Amino acid sequence: MFTVTRLLTVVLLTISMVGIASAGQKRPNSLKVTATAYNSVSKQTDSTPDVAAWGDRLKPGVKAIAISSDLLKQHGLTRGDKVRISGLDGRYVGEYVVLDKMHSRWRKKIDIYMGKDVHEAKRWGKRKVTIHW
Repeated sequence: MFTVTRLLTVVLLTISMVGIASAGQKRPNSLKVTATAYNSVSKQTDSTPDVAAWGDRLKPGVKAIAISSDLLKQHGLTRGDKVRISGLDGRYVGEYVVLDKMHSRWRKKIDIYMGKDVHEAKRWGKRKVTIHW
């Protein structure tokens, strides 16, 4: 016969084991952000437009994003993280790598790298998307 003490012991052990088993697993995060596009041209960046904030060299065709500083500080994203973006279509679907940082004035914002195609970046405009990492 189970006593209340035995029952509680079994329940607590089960909860503890589940907690320990999932402790090392990273939970997926997601957040709704504003997405714009940018290019590696000096008019949009600085005198070294192909070099991102952490020193990575950007080349057309690379699926990279720049993120606002709050995504670094408050949400735990960092250089090299892989990010999936919901709300994209066509050739933009896929996984992106965080390789650049945005000016500190921006909040909940990403910039999608579009090489040197300024026309395409302007056509992209500004959209609300959800990022997953």
